[in-house]
Amino acid sequence: MPGHLYVVSTPIGNLEDITFRAVRILKEADWIACEDTRTTGNLLRHYGIETRTISYHEHNEAERAAELFDRLKNGETGALVSDAGTPLLNDPGYRIVRGAAQAGIKVEAVPGPSALLAALVVSGLPADQFHFGGFLPSKQGQRLKLLESLAPEPATLIFYEAPHRILEALEDIAATFSHREIAVARELTKLHEETLRGTPAEVLAKLKTRDAIRGEFVVLISKATEPEPGHVSMDEAIANLIAAGIPRMDAIKTVARERGLSKREVYRLVNLK
Repeated sequence: MPGHLYVVSTPIGNLEDITFRAVRILKEADWIACEDTRTTGNLLRHYGIETRTISYHEHNEAERAAELFDRLKNGETGALVSDAGTPLLNDPGYRIVRGAAQAGIKVEAVPGPSALLAALVVSGLPADQFHFGGFLPSKQGQRLKLLESLAPEPATLIFYEAPHRILEALEDIAATFSHREIAVARELTKLHEETLRGTPAEVLAKLKTRDAIRGEFVVLISKATEPEPGHVSMDEAIANLIAAGIPRMDAIKTVARERGLSKREVYRLVNLK
């Protein structure tokens, strides 16, 4: 008789944000697969949970998945958790869940905290449709290219960002979505939780006044309802200028100046396609 795999959401900051069911499942499971046994260990000790933990993260996922499949096939009950929040959302776990489902093992969610959903519901932005993009690319060229491609999306855009890159990310968001509303949430459910709202330039200005920027960030950008004033993609802007008789390099230079980018960056972006 095959076992049972539970995908269990855990607190993203405040340890009180865990369901009664999640505590029960973690106590009753034969083992708990987690990203970092030390991080999960803090939560387990808080609730008096003595279940064995098994390290399962992006670096050992392939080899460890096979071991967990064998355990589940032999009738064991396992719980999959991440360091914080809902597993698989920008965290490892896809391999074990997909493999278990394909093997006919029952996979069940134990819902709970999620940073992206917590940020969405307090953002003040439309929540009827949203697009979650995980972490923004660390390189500016790739980041701008991604933001440009998502400009037409009729959904609130949601990204994670690290504290050491948040200012750079907001500068690129301001260049791409200057007229849209955004919300930036940090330290969700913790003592210093806050959500900054306004245009990208306004939020950027607030953060730039701080001596230090700490905490993981969730960045939300309002959905496209109509084209921003004068907004067309970089490719379209360059093509329009070329059609008007302007040499290609001059067209690139003009678009770069209008968007506050370097000519080299625009040239590289349009040639990535």
